[in-house]
Amino acid sequence: MPDIADTVAFQLAVRVYWEDTDAGGIVYHANYVNFMERARTEWLRSLGLSQSVLQREHGGIFVVSSIALRYLQAARLDDLLTVTACAQAVKGASIAMQQLVYRSSSEDTDADSAAPVLLCEGAVKVGWVDSQSLRPGRIPESVLKQLS
Repeated sequence: MPDIADTVAFQLAVRVYWEDTDAGGIVYHANYVNFMERARTEWLRSLGLSQSVLQREHGGIFVVSSIALRYLQAARLDDLLTVTACAQAVKGASIAMQQLVYRSSSEDTDADSAAPVLLCEGAVKVGWVDSQSLRPGRIPESVLKQLS
């Protein structure tokens, strides 16, 4: 398996807490969406773009217009996850992204010897909308430059 760092644009470490799991200690399926949201937000921040600044300075925000997830294995309480965000296509009004969630380490394994395990794959499309009307619009040119 290739090193995660060789194949993605951005990575975020996320620890699985009790609040993320069901009664059996398994991550509740909808929480993968939350983990991916955090990674996209931090990816934007790493490019010098935060949602609050985009709203204040450009009058718009990015919102999810579609998401498709494929679950491969379960994450569990106390796992350390790596959540990735990789822009695959940046267009005038939207960004298509691939997002992956890996188990980086587990309380049950030696973190130095365990290879990352792919748990969930996501295809996410975000669109630019006016922050007041929530109507779709074009991503401002200055923002597009920062995304490329």
